[in-house]
Amino acid sequence: MAIFEFTQEQSLGEVRSVETSKIVVRVTDAQRLQKARVGKLVAIQSLGDEWLLGIIERVWRHAIEVQAVEGLPDGEPTTDLPVEENGVTVSLVGTYRARDGLRRDVFSRAIFSLPEINRPVFPLDEKALEAFMGILSASTIGQSKVPLRIGRYTLDESAIAYVDGNKLFQRHLALLGSTGSGKSFAVASVLEQAARLPHANAIVLDLHGEYSTMKFARHFRIAGIGDLKAPSEQSLFLPFWLLTYEEMQSLFIDRSGDNAPNQALALMETVIDLKRNAIRGFAKPDLLEGFTVDTPVPFKLEDLVDSLNAKNEDETDTGEVYASGARKGQPKMERGPLYGKLSRFLIRMRTKFADRRYAFMYQPPEDYQKYEALHLLAEKLLGSGMDGDINAGIKIIDFSEVPSDVLPVVVGLVARFVYQIQFWSRPGVAGDDRHPVVIICDEAHLYLPSKQTEVGPLERRALENFERIAKEGRKYGVSLMVVSQRPSDVSTTILSQCGNVISLRLASKLDQTVVRQLLPESLESLLEVLPTLDVGEAVVVGDAVLLPTRIKLDKPVNIPKSATIPFWQRWEEPKAAVDITEAVENMRKQSRT
Repeated sequence: MAIFEFTQEQSLGEVRSVETSKIVVRVTDAQRLQKARVGKLVAIQSLGDEWLLGIIERVWRHAIEVQAVEGLPDGEPTTDLPVEENGVTVSLVGTYRARDGLRRDVFSRAIFSLPEINRPVFPLDEKALEAFMGILSASTIGQSKVPLRIGRYTLDESAIAYVDGNKLFQRHLALLGSTGSGKSFAVASVLEQAARLPHANAIVLDLHGEYSTMKFARHFRIAGIGDLKAPSEQSLFLPFWLLTYEEMQSLFIDRSGDNAPNQALALMETVIDLKRNAIRGFAKPDLLEGFTVDTPVPFKLEDLVDSLNAKNEDETDTGEVYASGARKGQPKMERGPLYGKLSRFLIRMRTKFADRRYAFMYQPPEDYQKYEALHLLAEKLLGSGMDGDINAGIKIIDFSEVPSDVLPVVVGLVARFVYQIQFWSRPGVAGDDRHPVVIICDEAHLYLPSKQTEVGPLERRALENFERIAKEGRKYGVSLMVVSQRPSDVSTTILSQCGNVISLRLASKLDQTVVRQLLPESLESLLEVLPTLDVGEAVVVGDAVLLPTRIKLDKPVNIPKSATIPFWQRWEEPKAAVDITEAVENMRKQSRT
């Protein structure tokens, strides 16, 4: 038996016009028009036990100008003529079937047939709404033992809103919202539920240390100055030799200089020679067969600088001497092709190598010079609890102490490394044996800029890595969760690959426009509520949800450190004074340790 049983008195009106995904409903009774509210669900019977579901996107009442009717005696009443026209515009969102083969109570986002003219339209209230929301929840959960709950439906707060965990990450996810709208809470809520799974695998790129309160996760931080003397288990070094040749160029070579081509060539030749020598030193001759300049092999920076310096000062004795002048009797020297052309390049490199803020890359411990260093780093980043450590699945990496000028390259390096490990994993006979991982890109606008803005070489390298993951990652079990308060500043290439969108409150019209472009035209009206959403309330659209709708997101147990500081309240009732002296010294040391 179908869940929808309506009487004619319950109808809102009748179908007056039909488009591809929108219908216009004629409401003859002004009292019935009061049942119509923007955002409310309606049902239209199509064939038998098949019903079309739609969302009201516009309610209108137009006055009709009554003109004199010829032939009527003067003073004849015209009360039978309509004085207003009432209507509702509905956007169709899916089809409910009481029976679909052997299955019962099935809802699909597909529109199999359009309604006929004059079909009655019924608003979903009370029992009908409760029953339909129950079907949505049951259908989304499916066979999952641990369903992914994100909150409650705004239409019916008694109904729990679930999303399909598989489709949520398979199609990538964009979590967008202005500052203070609840993005960090949403991330924390998803992570808490993922942590319940025995083999969860997620990496959070935490740019401001907001998620340090997540007790269920394994925490790392990009090593700071305080980690040089005594590195902890949490400190993470990303040695220089992990960089690709293009990334090295973006860090050191000034492309506007006249000697940029010479510097690039010298860097490539030197890195190739040093890596070849390192491979021979590790007694791994089989690596030479597929060796390239980007092969991640440990080598020492001192050797790189010494080799480049030798090329910069390269002179060869010609066997002749000066016959006269101030240099009489001295041997004649022939300068090499790069003599003096690498001076500025070397100064730039030495300056960065000596800067302790970049120690995580240029001054790693001796253990990072071993051949096994790459294996240990991969185990830290891609551990998933399969080794018995229940806290290994959720990894949070704190990038808060990374200098902003190299942040894009460092973040892109981590993402690229994870992707490459997944890419080169043996898929197995079934082809799906890779253990999937999701990369949560917090504050994505800082390192994944839109191409409409000026993009430097550092940002370009990060963009290339993430765009490749966005386009090809799902084939190899790598998903992205893009979190940003400024979607208009995030790469449109990456956002366009996100098949799921959770949008909290967005005040900027430019940001709202970007979100609208991510969705089908039939759902654009749903996003008109973005500026008016409450804190923690979101519009959820995509493959992971059966019904695109407003949802009140759950509040996490572990609250991130992202709460906005209450200025006026703190000024009124100040807490313990901040140790200014300590803050100044931390600034000088570039470390909070």
